[in-house]
Amino acid sequence: MQEKNRLKQVAPILRHYAVEANFVEDFGRVQKIYSNKGIFALKKIKTNHGADFIRHVHNLYQKGYNRVVPIYPTADGRYAVLHDHHLYYLMPWLANELKEDRTQRYQQMFRELARMHTLSVREVKITKEEREEHYENTLQQWEKEKEFLSGFIEQCEKRAYMSPTELLFCLYYHDITQAIKYAEDKLKAWYEKTKEEEKARTVLIHGKVSPEHFLFDERGYGYFLNFENAKLSSPLHDMLPFLSRSLKTYPKRSEEAVDWFYTYLKYFPYKEDELLLFQSYFAYPGPVIRAAERYYKKKNSRGERKMLQYFQNQFWLLKNTEYVIMRIEETERQKQEAAAAAAAQAQAEQEGAQN
Repeated sequence: MQEKNRLKQVAPILRHYAVEANFVEDFGRVQKIYSNKGIFALKKIKTNHGADFIRHVHNLYQKGYNRVVPIYPTADGRYAVLHDHHLYYLMPWLANELKEDRTQRYQQMFRELARMHTLSVREVKITKEEREEHYENTLQQWEKEKEFLSGFIEQCEKRAYMSPTELLFCLYYHDITQAIKYAEDKLKAWYEKTKEEEKARTVLIHGKVSPEHFLFDERGYGYFLNFENAKLSSPLHDMLPFLSRSLKTYPKRSEEAVDWFYTYLKYFPYKEDELLLFQSYFAYPGPVIRAAERYYKKKNSRGERKMLQYFQNQFWLLKNTEYVIMRIEETERQKQEAAAAAAAQAQAEQEGAQN
């Protein structure tokens, strides 16, 4: 009965593609369609996503980027079907049977992400006033959060008996404020370097980079899908959320994350100012600050144990991020030293030839 209902639900949609379903499997918002014309993936999205992402996908194809799961048109040329207050679009079903190991899968994903950014890159005009406004607003927001942290620790230290979360906050306060200082220093360095510039790079960002959104065909080629959050933005906005999500785990020194970052940079190098802004945003301990604010404002609304666990997890994210940041710092310093040494050697050779 359930299978008949699924077939009945998809029939009006598939009719637009001249496809007749024989069997349907549910995978969340995606349905696997076994049909008279092969196996397809039918994706359901909210109507407010509109067709912008389809336009972005077609623009990528026009620029020569074809590592995107294609979206099939209906018989009358549309790329989405409105049905029962939702939009549906049809794609081929990729087997995603991996021959590569985890490392190779991620490396291929970041190579393709860098290639997508390279093909879609363009410069946009940004006024000095807009840049200064962003800088000032960011510093102002961070200053407010520092004031909160200062007030919260003063309150905690006045108590004769701290709660477990308050005690943990006091123990971690120094690490949190050091992360803020590092982020502020990088932001100030970015602004000093760019305050006279009136252009910035934008790319088409995927919006939700994930191994779940990078599937492989039977030949081992990887393809991006799920472009509903795609938009023109800074290239940082694909890497930052991905790395932050990957580091939400127990304490670890993630050499993997460092490797992913430099695999991407090998094919799409950040400019110096982009790297400074990346380091600033990446290092800023927003999640652990929000956890402290949540405890301060709503500590009576949920159990102490859950709040303590939540705060601890956000601090682990800070420390995992700190390790990756320090590894990036070390790598960039070594690159600068190597470049300086090469330049000095070249100058010495030139002077020797003149003599």
